[in-house]
Amino acid sequence: MGNYSKKKSVSVALSVVVASSLFVACSKDSTNEQSDTSSAKPTTAPTAQVGKYPLTTQDTLTSWEQIDTNLTSFVPNLADAPFGKQLEKETGVKVKYTHPADGQSKDQFNLLIASNSLPDVIEYNWGGVGGGGGTGYPGGPEKAIADKIILPLNDLINKSAPNLKKLLQQDKELDKMIKTDNGTYYAFPMIRPDNGLVFRGPMIRKDWLDELNLQVPTTIDEWYTVLKAFKEKKGASAPFTAQYSNEMNIQDAFIGAFKTANRFYVDDQGKIKYGPIDPQFKDALSLLRKWYAEGLIDKDFALNTDTKALDNKLMSDSAGATVGLLSGGMGRWMDTGKKKDPKFQLVAAPYPTLNKGERAYIGQRDFKYNPIASKAVTGDSKNAELAVKWLDYAYSEKGSLLFNFGIEGESYTMNNGVPTFTDKIKKNEKYNLQQMVSQYTKPNGPFLGDSRKSFNTYKEQDDAIKIWGETDAAKHVMPLFLTPTADESKELAKYNTAITSYKEEMFVKFVMGKEPIEKFDDYVKRIKEMGIDKVIKIYQDSFDRYNKR
Repeated sequence: MGNYSKKKSVSVALSVVVASSLFVACSKDSTNEQSDTSSAKPTTAPTAQVGKYPLTTQDTLTSWEQIDTNLTSFVPNLADAPFGKQLEKETGVKVKYTHPADGQSKDQFNLLIASNSLPDVIEYNWGGVGGGGGTGYPGGPEKAIADKIILPLNDLINKSAPNLKKLLQQDKELDKMIKTDNGTYYAFPMIRPDNGLVFRGPMIRKDWLDELNLQVPTTIDEWYTVLKAFKEKKGASAPFTAQYSNEMNIQDAFIGAFKTANRFYVDDQGKIKYGPIDPQFKDALSLLRKWYAEGLIDKDFALNTDTKALDNKLMSDSAGATVGLLSGGMGRWMDTGKKKDPKFQLVAAPYPTLNKGERAYIGQRDFKYNPIASKAVTGDSKNAELAVKWLDYAYSEKGSLLFNFGIEGESYTMNNGVPTFTDKIKKNEKYNLQQMVSQYTKPNGPFLGDSRKSFNTYKEQDDAIKIWGETDAAKHVMPLFLTPTADESKELAKYNTAITSYKEEMFVKFVMGKEPIEKFDDYVKRIKEMGIDKVIKIYQDSFDRYNKR
């Protein structure tokens, strides 16, 4: 009854948080280390040796997780996909999946947590500091554990997850990333391979550059020359375009040239800064304002809220440059563009600098741990040990092959020891590579990524990874897996949403000329009044604690 009352109070608290719109989930209190056995409910132990599969069990697990949108073209539930069926076969564990509707995961997660009836595992942003400063649970993983929403995993990993345990022993950096400041493991992580950390950057029409006798731009001045030529000589109405999702998604391209960022970042002295109030951010805004006024930036960039708008601009020759993803962007656009014009070619451009030969200050670079797709075991689970053994399969050699490549002989074959997608997957007339792969693998989630996996179908994509990787982003990107205390998380929720909204509103107005750049100081003053210094201090304290783990 005590546990039920505790959960009931959590439900009420969450309802208040949701109602006041202060709950912030992903786009992203120190207590004594706890033992799993203190929170776990009775488990039904599988009658198989730890680390050996398939397990022998009559129990069914329940999992709440997002479904890949590509997969919904084929089946409505992961259990119905070839991947889901094969995972059940290889692990011996039947799983009932519940998927939130696309675009509604945040709201449905809130309702799930408040329901007093949780599945065995939940895949969500349990440990990441998102753009608004929150995790998927108010107060972060420590608070979720204290509220008995999820279990601490230290004992369970030690006893029942030998594959993940081995990885953590071998990789101290990864081990440091996936626990709280007091050393508590809280979720099974999505682990990216080293060559999977950079996957987004500036790209440009190389066929247009060749036609105009221009080189791939590397500096701000060279970009200006190129975009001007695209407008005047190619008739491009939106020489540079980008998708807009709460902000102009350019991953600090152009802004980074001024040694700042359109987000929180770490400066050369290891201090957390909020780029949008840096003095040099004014220079970056002035540049974008000038380009916008001259018609070099898409006049309607703030309306490009989905990929279709961006696709139309690039495929209609209205735009010649953007910032986009490696496979879902460059590869897809190359496929479509070449059908229309065999000469169509997109190539990566370096993150631009002010001066020739400089190394870019910041760009897109993620970390090997992706908190947004991590799975936690809930306090309601009656099968915590079984859940942990099931989750651990994804970190085994055979399990990693399934999660990354699918079913041998169907979706991939071994070619000189290298897993290679079959023609059935690569050359389907109706569906693209990513759609086909989604049936047989899990594109995102808690598993060990394989460096041999690649969706690249063009040399330009392979080159892009190297080109976009030539930045100092590793030094300057703030980690997304910091774990503020429960009290700090409340403060972040209190300030960050309003600050982020105001910053983006003003960013658009400055770029479009609806607010004079002379008002930048007033804008900075307003953000300071909104509490940005308190937010920076929380991140700095969290970052300092992280570095001491």
